[in-house]
Amino acid sequence: MQWIIFMLLLFISSMEMLMQNRWKKQASAGLLENCTGCVLCSEDNGCITCHHRLFLLIWRDGIRQYGMCVHTCPPGYFGVRGLEVNRCIKCRSPSCESCFSRDFCMKCKDKFYLYKGQCFRQCPPSTAAQPGTRECQEICEPGPWSEWSTCTHESRTCGCKWGVETRVREVPEAAREEGAACPARQETRRCRMKKHCPGGEHRVG
Repeated sequence: MQWIIFMLLLFISSMEMLMQNRWKKQASAGLLENCTGCVLCSEDNGCITCHHRLFLLIWRDGIRQYGMCVHTCPPGYFGVRGLEVNRCIKCRSPSCESCFSRDFCMKCKDKFYLYKGQCFRQCPPSTAAQPGTRECQEICEPGPWSEWSTCTHESRTCGCKWGVETRVREVPEAAREEGAACPARQETRRCRMKKHCPGGEHRVG
């Protein structure tokens, strides 16, 4: 009786190994649906393991889970290479089109603006939307204006009727380093000069 049970177990084990080898061959040959690039594949759930250069993309449809082997991860995912399997990981934010990690976005979907790895419908305070790049750029707040400079014309402070004077304001170094969009840092205006220069030189401007 024990001999019969042993032979029965041996037969079952042999059949399982045969079916598994046959399954692997079918998967590697791409004969099963949605098994292209798979090393192991399930008819119900698609790819389970991919060839080493490919990424395993898993998505859900209700309670069912499907796998697919892809060369590059689709929008909304980023690729992570591992020792055993390379995976496509979904970006955490649904408004992110491509991300560097789950929580750091590199490009946002339409109608959203990127700022420090996050996507916003409206740019945060102290930033301005850049429609061309769809990013939020820092707006710097410069210091107060200086006093107007001496009125000059071609570097002379006398001898002409009209000249120009200038005033400036400083921009914080941090804002310059971040490439912030800054307002004007220098202004000029027309001014009336002294007509006579020391020593009696006189020019009419």
